[in-house]
Amino acid sequence: MNDRRSSRRPTRPGGRPQPDRSVQPARRVAYDVIRAVSESDAYANLLLPAAIAEAGLGPQDASLATELTYGTLRRRGTYDAIIAEAAGRDTADIDPGVLDALRLGAHQLLATRVASHAAVNESVNLAASGSRGAAGFANAVLRRIARDTPGEWDERIARQARSDDERLGLRAAHPVWVIRALRRALAAEDRIDELDALLEADNASPEVTLAALPGLAEPAEPRRPYAPTAFGAPGGDPRAYLAESGGTVRVQDEGSQLVALALTAATPVDEGEQWLDLCAGPGGKTALLAAIAHAHGARLEANEVVPARAGLVRNALRPLPIDVPVHEEDGRLFAAARPSTFDRILVDAPCTGLGALRRRPEARWRKTPTDIAELTALQEELLLAAVEALRPGGVVAYATCSPHLAETTGVVSEVLRVRDDLVELDARAVMSGLSRSPIDLASDGTGRVQLWPHRHGTDAMFLALLQRTEKGSR
Repeated sequence: MNDRRSSRRPTRPGGRPQPDRSVQPARRVAYDVIRAVSESDAYANLLLPAAIAEAGLGPQDASLATELTYGTLRRRGTYDAIIAEAAGRDTADIDPGVLDALRLGAHQLLATRVASHAAVNESVNLAASGSRGAAGFANAVLRRIARDTPGEWDERIARQARSDDERLGLRAAHPVWVIRALRRALAAEDRIDELDALLEADNASPEVTLAALPGLAEPAEPRRPYAPTAFGAPGGDPRAYLAESGGTVRVQDEGSQLVALALTAATPVDEGEQWLDLCAGPGGKTALLAAIAHAHGARLEANEVVPARAGLVRNALRPLPIDVPVHEEDGRLFAAARPSTFDRILVDAPCTGLGALRRRPEARWRKTPTDIAELTALQEELLLAAVEALRPGGVVAYATCSPHLAETTGVVSEVLRVRDDLVELDARAVMSGLSRSPIDLASDGTGRVQLWPHRHGTDAMFLALLQRTEKGSR
């Protein structure tokens, strides 16, 4: 890490020294990404790589920027409680740009080996760049935080909690409503004792997992335990390997690979089948399905309602020697306009994203319980429309990157209740059958699959497989 500074300090008008406002590039990148995430619906995992490249960071500084960005976003709620205590005011009363600088400084002071003076001084400089007159305030708050150990701060803010769940939320950096939703999902599998392990896994940096597109690339070592397409980055850094593959190898969570593979393995594939990825953005599963469809003589179409995400789908498909039409329509309308058309449909529905908190740590603070009703209504409508677009005998895979019961079993149960032309396939048996090694899929009394970061090392993907019969719908 290069922390060298110019020996000359600028001066204020009148010849007085101007405070040094320089900031080490990795911290500047982290701060800029954190600010963008705070101000919009942007995700750090999409913004950070571009910001690192634009800043020209080397491997060491890129690693530091990544740790500072993800660590600060991951523990934002805990840091806010500490900042409020140190500042003697609610964080809502602090300028947003200054608050993000304080969060970044708190993370360095409490969770990294960064020297205290560097963490304080550069965070003060960042705060000063975002708000006039903020330097003194930021300096006082951060020096107050630096006086106590992380353990002492944990004890202090825990005393302010009004319940055991609030104390757990502050310690594990999860909102209370998320903790309760995760507890209910684990309880449905009679695995409630795994909650602490799950919360800890949510706060760990995930390993990079690659996907080798079938028929176009072969997995290298080290292989992942479950998906036959999944492997780790050879040598640890995937960039050169990905470039050499020409697009036939992708970064993709193993859980996402398993969901797509399960749809293709649910029933034997016949040549000439028509497949659909209904909610395709950003395109990782689409590319995997395209390769498998191509190998079996099937044809895939994709749909994504958000134009920017549809562009990502096209980018994901562009390197492949396969023609996949990408539509930009409301998935409900697209499917409804094509009754009894497709043999396999993937509905990877918009959701809270609570299953990907390792990769998208900001999602835990961005979503609220009030989002659930709107999301589940959309999820049900998408799944019902997909059923209409299935041919008799066709299979729909309903997937979410969330373990929230309302978004998973609740949606599937409601769709099964209103349709009498569906049978539920045993997704647990399908996934176990395609897995390279035994996979612990705890049963909730159905054939549905819930993957977990602490148990499987994957995102918390949910999967149900529904097959349409000859009967008519209610």
